[in-house]
Amino acid sequence: MRVRFVLAGLLFCVARAPAMALDFSDDLSVTGYADLRVLAPPSQASWLRGGLGKYRYGRGDGNLVAAEGVLQVEGRFAPGLNGVAVLRADPRTPGVVDALETYLRYAAPAEGPLSWSMKAGAFFPSISLENDDLGWASPYTLTPSAINSWIGDELRTMGAEASVHWRTPLGTWSLVSALMCCNDEAGILMADRGWSLNDRPTGLFERVRLPDATQVLFHQPTHATTGMFDEIDGRPGWYAGLDWQMAGVGKVSVLHYDNQADPGARSSRDTAWDTRFWSLGARTQLGPVLLISQGMVGQTVFWPRPTIVSDTKFRSAFLLASYDIADWRFSLRGEVFDTRHVAAAPHPLSEDGDAVTASVSWFGYDWMRLTTEISAMHSRRGEYVLAGLGSPKRGDTLIQLDSRFFF
Repeated sequence: MRVRFVLAGLLFCVARAPAMALDFSDDLSVTGYADLRVLAPPSQASWLRGGLGKYRYGRGDGNLVAAEGVLQVEGRFAPGLNGVAVLRADPRTPGVVDALETYLRYAAPAEGPLSWSMKAGAFFPSISLENDDLGWASPYTLTPSAINSWIGDELRTMGAEASVHWRTPLGTWSLVSALMCCNDEAGILMADRGWSLNDRPTGLFERVRLPDATQVLFHQPTHATTGMFDEIDGRPGWYAGLDWQMAGVGKVSVLHYDNQADPGARSSRDTAWDTRFWSLGARTQLGPVLLISQGMVGQTVFWPRPTIVSDTKFRSAFLLASYDIADWRFSLRGEVFDTRHVAAAPHPLSEDGDAVTASVSWFGYDWMRLTTEISAMHSRRGEYVLAGLGSPKRGDTLIQLDSRFFF
C-alpha cells in the first residue's frame, strides 16, 4: 500500500508541473508522462492478477488508480548515434520501477536515394502501425488492439535490427531485419490466456502471472509466473519485413517473425515455445479520417515430451478510424480474434472474440491529454465453464477516464 501512495505522490507532483522536455544539454534530454485514471472495471479479475479477465483492469482494482509513470532518457554520443532508455514506475511491478527498452540507434547519413539505420539492445520490434508513442502507447486509444497488446506482453527484440530505405519516385521502400535472443517464452500467454486488450507492456525484468484457472486445469499450482525475455535453448530468433510508403497515399507493411525456439527446451523455471507469425498492416488518410488496419496469423508450439504437445494457432485483425478536429481526437476501433488448440476434440482453451473500442481525447494543452474511453468485448471460451463461470460466453466492458501529464 505504501508503494501506491509513493507512486501517486510522484504522479501528482508531475501533474502540477508545467510541461517541458528536460534538456540538460544539446546531447541529453528527458521526456515522459504520468498517468492517472478513474475506472469502471469489469467484474472478472484481470489476467494480470491471475484471473480470466481480458483487460488490464478488473475486479479488485478499484475505481481510482495511479496507472504509471513513464520516463525516456535519450543521449547523443556522436552524429547519428543515440542511446535511449525507457523506464516505467508502476505499483504492479516488483520494486516499482522496470525498464521497457534500452538500446543504441545509429542512422547513417543518406547517400542519394539510399539510407540505412541500425538498433542494438532491447526494444519493441518494428511491427506496429498503431503503437508508435512513448512507452509502447497508442496516440489514438488508451487500450491498444489485441495484436499490439500481445506484442507488448510477449515480444521484445534483444539483439540487433537493421533497416535500409530506398527512395523512388513511386514511394519509399524499407527493408527491416533482425537477429535476436532471449524471447524463448513468447507464446505461453497466447496458448494459456489467449488474446487480451491491455496497455501495460511487460517490463524487461518482470515475471508474468499465468491464469490460475489454466493452472488448475493442468493440475499445476496457482499463482504461477513465467519469465518473458530469457534465453533457454541457445538458438537465435529472427524477423524480416518490407514496408512501402508514399506521401498522399499511405503505408503498407508486411513482416514475418520466428523466435526459432526449441519447443522441448526448458530452464530451471520456464519453458521455450516455438512461435512464428505473419503480420500485414496498412495506413492511409481518407480526407480528414486516418485509417489503420493490421492482421496477424501465427502458431506457437510447446512439445516437452512425445506424449505432451501444445499446438496453438492464433489470428486477429482490426480496423481503426481516427478523426482530429481542433483540440479533439475521436477514434473508433473494431477487431476480431481467435485461437485454436490443435486437438482431436474441442479444446477448452480455444477461443473466439470481438471487441469495439471508442475513445475521445482532448489536447487543449501541450502538457496534458484527457481521454474518455469505453471498450466492450465478447469472447467465447470453454474454460469459462470449467472455471465455474456458468457459460462459455462472456461480455466485458471497461470504461476509463484518463488524465496524462507530459513533461
